[in-house]
Amino acid sequence: MSLNLMEPFWKEFITGVADTVWGTPLLVLLLGGGVYFAVFSKLIPFWYLRHAILITMGKYDSKNDPGDITHFQALCSALASTVGVSNISGVAIAIVTGGPGAVFWMWVCAIVGMATKFFTCTLSILYRGKDDAGHIQGGVPYFIMEGLGPKFRPLAIFFCIAGLFGCLVLFQANQLTQIIRDQIYAPQGWFTGSETQTQLGNALVGFVSLVFVSCVIFGGIKRIGVVASKMVPMMVVLYLLMGFVIVLKNFSSIPEMLSLILNDAFTGNAVAGGAVGTVIQTGVRRAAFSNEAGIGTETLAHGAAKTKEPVREGLVAMMGPFIDTIVVCSITAFAILSTGVWKTTESSGITVTSQAFEQALPGIGPNLLLLCAIVFSLSTMIGYSYYGTKCSGFLFGSKSKKYYNVFYAVTIILGAMVSLDTVMNFLDSMYALMAIPTMVATLLLSPKVMKAAREYFARLKAESNS
Repeated sequence: MSLNLMEPFWKEFITGVADTVWGTPLLVLLLGGGVYFAVFSKLIPFWYLRHAILITMGKYDSKNDPGDITHFQALCSALASTVGVSNISGVAIAIVTGGPGAVFWMWVCAIVGMATKFFTCTLSILYRGKDDAGHIQGGVPYFIMEGLGPKFRPLAIFFCIAGLFGCLVLFQANQLTQIIRDQIYAPQGWFTGSETQTQLGNALVGFVSLVFVSCVIFGGIKRIGVVASKMVPMMVVLYLLMGFVIVLKNFSSIPEMLSLILNDAFTGNAVAGGAVGTVIQTGVRRAAFSNEAGIGTETLAHGAAKTKEPVREGLVAMMGPFIDTIVVCSITAFAILSTGVWKTTESSGITVTSQAFEQALPGIGPNLLLLCAIVFSLSTMIGYSYYGTKCSGFLFGSKSKKYYNVFYAVTIILGAMVSLDTVMNFLDSMYALMAIPTMVATLLLSPKVMKAAREYFARLKAESNS
């Protein structure tokens, strides 16, 4: 029996779980928690973004500091997991599902997410622990254990179990397959006959991706950091250039787009029944999937940074939601809204974005988008493997990491062959489950973060005055 025929047996269940866990309590936890972090910090970290850039550029790097990768490599490793097809495809899903107003709530989540990432990623360095091999590790499970104590170990285990599955790159494999099917297979008439031929073509994309990703992920975080730092910046610049060209071509429609986004955010006119709650929920879900603020995965990358100063890594991590959601996701949203394809298409995901690029930049647009999608997908597949191995190592010991990577690589083929709805609902459920221990632990430890922040900023001010 093919995967598509088997899907109805689990699709309804997975959809029900996703809708349940992404209810009001989780929205309050993520949005409310982010607002609390912003207010509690008095927005002080936001005034140090220039300092964060200097940290990222290597001004404060030291080879003797504990950790595995530089601040820049840590940010790129985190961005490799967040700046990806979720920016290209996830925004399209948000607009088609929740209307243009969902974009506004993505922006809100990004702003409060910057504060959330400052707290979570400061904790990832402040309370680093050691694995069974004696190697320094950072991230949610370790700051729960080191910061809150052994009695909170069930919370750390809960995060890691959800992380084993939430960090699978089913979505990236799925959307990479979709754009290759749209732009390569379909025009050539390849793998377009029977269901068996379709699945064979999908599996081929999954297998090729598996081979490339495997060549990198078995080299560990150092190789991942090096590869990500080379792949991510180049593709972000290319994608932004294309987006800016589309926006400039439709510059006169920007006021109308902004008005549409703001109006729909509070009325839900683009959603059946004017469901504002649906708009908010969709925006928050897609923002969380895009920038991961409050989910906890980002702490696993930033926790590997070579530094003795926890606050520095928190400041570096703050730039993630801004780059990922405020900049990259906004470009995608403007491209889709300015071309109007979201009103007429029956497609979803990356196909919608591809249609917008084809309309705005005939010929070259979809081809460049294909290139970006390939690199973004592969970079995310590389980055996420590290997150999964950290969860596996915490649960089963460091020797389990190589076995997890095998499992992880094989599921790339699965993601290429299963429907988008099933993939999104499954991963949304896992993200929601990871967010619970992440936000609860961070809220409990937030006073420790602010104590470290006050001390660090006081030293920084004294140094600048001396």
